[in-house]
Amino acid sequence: MSVADKTKKKSGGAGETVSVIVQALILALVIRTFFFQPFSIPSGSMRPTLLEGDYLFVTKWAYGYSRHSLPFSPPLFSGRIWASEPERGDVVVFKFPPNPSIDYIKRVVGLPGDKIQMRDGVLFINDEPVQREKLGQITDPDITEMDRPVDVYRETLPNGVSYETLDLTETGLGDNTREFVVPEGHYFMMGDNRDNSADSRFSVGFVPAENLVGRANVIFFSIAGGASPLELWRWPSEVRPSRILNWVD
Repeated sequence: MSVADKTKKKSGGAGETVSVIVQALILALVIRTFFFQPFSIPSGSMRPTLLEGDYLFVTKWAYGYSRHSLPFSPPLFSGRIWASEPERGDVVVFKFPPNPSIDYIKRVVGLPGDKIQMRDGVLFINDEPVQREKLGQITDPDITEMDRPVDVYRETLPNGVSYETLDLTETGLGDNTREFVVPEGHYFMMGDNRDNSADSRFSVGFVPAENLVGRANVIFFSIAGGASPLELWRWPSEVRPSRILNWVD
């Protein structure tokens, strides 16, 4: 083989490698934009349902697509394409209305037209109290972030969706609120960790439909102690095997 042939072969091999990388990047972009987006839990606002260190897949097609379905949210269009309403009780990733560069994750408790209010720690929807049953106490600090037992309740929404909430104190700032009337095209979001959640009761406010990114579906990895999944040497002590491949309720 001549020197020219060897050079041509090396050049062709490099070109093929670049082509494969570009195709892989395009495929990853398509999957992230239209199908699934990975998301890590940044705070304790959804405890006990979701813990810091949980890594989720969020389905992008669940509610249709908006500009926030695309990386960096380019202002290419407004509203949603192939829009579908979230159901009450869905756990949703959305863009923080005052600053859409920030992702939040909360539970949908109020749909357009609903009246939402907290009274003595009980959620009221359209003047009807949501069914709330005390299950007992959780003592695991990995779940509660507290060094003491914490009360846990099971709420069941009018459509039958049921989930657990934490009650850190009987005098939480969000335990008694004014009545909120959810505007058309907006949703009312709350965290399951009721006394430690910045949600629609506070700074988040009503969330426009356009800001919805997708529905949280499954936990594909979970690690405690603030560890990174890349810190393989911490897996034996910090990985939470019981949470991996769990569906998000």
